[in-house]
Amino acid sequence: MNDFGAQDVDVVVIGAGQAGLSGAYHLRRAGLEPDRDFVVLDHAPRAGGAWQFRWPSLTYGKVHGMHALPGMELTGADPARPSSEVIGEYFTDYEDAFGLRVHRPVDVSAVREGEGGRLRVETSEGVYATRALINATGTWDRPFWPRYPGQETFRGRQLHTANYPGPEEFAGRRVVVVGGGASGTQHLMEIADYAAATTWVTRRPPVFREGPFTEEWGRSAVAMVEERVRQGLPPKSVVSVTGLPLNDAIRAARESGVLDRLPMFDRITPSGVAWDDGRVVEADVILWATGFRPVIDHLAPLKLRAPGGGIEIDGTRAVRDERVHLVGYGPSASTIGANRAGRAAVREIRRLLDASLEVR
Repeated sequence: MNDFGAQDVDVVVIGAGQAGLSGAYHLRRAGLEPDRDFVVLDHAPRAGGAWQFRWPSLTYGKVHGMHALPGMELTGADPARPSSEVIGEYFTDYEDAFGLRVHRPVDVSAVREGEGGRLRVETSEGVYATRALINATGTWDRPFWPRYPGQETFRGRQLHTANYPGPEEFAGRRVVVVGGGASGTQHLMEIADYAAATTWVTRRPPVFREGPFTEEWGRSAVAMVEERVRQGLPPKSVVSVTGLPLNDAIRAARESGVLDRLPMFDRITPSGVAWDDGRVVEADVILWATGFRPVIDHLAPLKLRAPGGGIEIDGTRAVRDERVHLVGYGPSASTIGANRAGRAAVREIRRLLDASLEVR
């Protein structure tokens, strides 16, 4: 591949959410200069990562487990304000405080083998030739839509958490919410006050967790996710392992029947959903709170995927290419995990860069 005209940098960071900003922060601490030694590329229109796209009714006080970025706390936030505004402003201040010079909006179309041992990063603002890559693209841009028989015949509205508008739009509607994670329960509890009726369906019975989320419990959950990616399997979310924490709102919703769960339906009809045992639920809306998948298609030319379908990683490093680090992937998908992974990735990248200097 001819890299004529490409801009040479030591590190390209793709994505400026929690994981990408953590990586950029630690690159600066390691002595690398933005726009000279490394560049941060983000396809979103403004600072805030995926948070900027969250629905208005998700206020900061409802956010579960938002961990501060390294080196700068988020203080004095109004819990009644939308999380998209609070965290968007926090990320903006963070980028400014550390001079990270994020390039946006920039789309990355492909990362492939370049010349002289470098990676070729093809973007909407040109080509970068880099010695190392931090991929921090998250999952928000790849919502997962399951397929069920009859789905195309449904006469009502279907939408995903990714474009959930808030509860008011469901006033007077009969709504089926699909998915047993935190988003599904939040949607249900909001929509129930407006909808004519709600029905909750999940593939597996939801697991509600009593008691505090201890450090030991967290380490155990992360270890289970980590084992999957070490084997090259597609990662599961940490939440899928930890279960749903019980709080007063969830207890009240369970007592009122809002969180009474039905098993997954077998097919979709023009007017609702149906089970093979004869049960039918009429619906105007099906809301798919079915999660997201990692955004990694731009890495396809590097052939990093293992036979199990995921990218096998050791820590943050792709086993098949030591130049590539995935931060915010699998076990580091939580906000605190992303912080730690950013630091770990930069530590390994520094060793890689130092070794290549010694060779030269």
